[in-house]
Amino acid sequence: MARFARIPAPPLEGQETARKNGKAIGGVKVSDDDMLATALRLRDQEHLSLREIASRLVIRTGKKRGQHPAPATVMRMLREHDEQTVTATLEPTA
Repeated sequence: MARFARIPAPPLEGQETARKNGKAIGGVKVSDDDMLATALRLRDQEHLSLREIASRLVIRTGKKRGQHPAPATVMRMLREHDEQTVTATLEPTA
């Protein structure tokens, strides 16, 4: 019979503890308002793919300055913008 070791607590518990103690989780944000505006223009007016948009954008700050963002970063940036836009249009104005 094989013996099974106890599985340790999930790593997310450690992340929760770190957040409670004021530690930052994740990398530095590489997008800014100008990058978002350019990405929106390239998507809506020029109908480019995420890879083509990412190849035209350049990170302006931080350790990755001068590099292009990953297509996944562009997708996340556009998705968050679209979700915020939909939420803003659905909220009643009182």
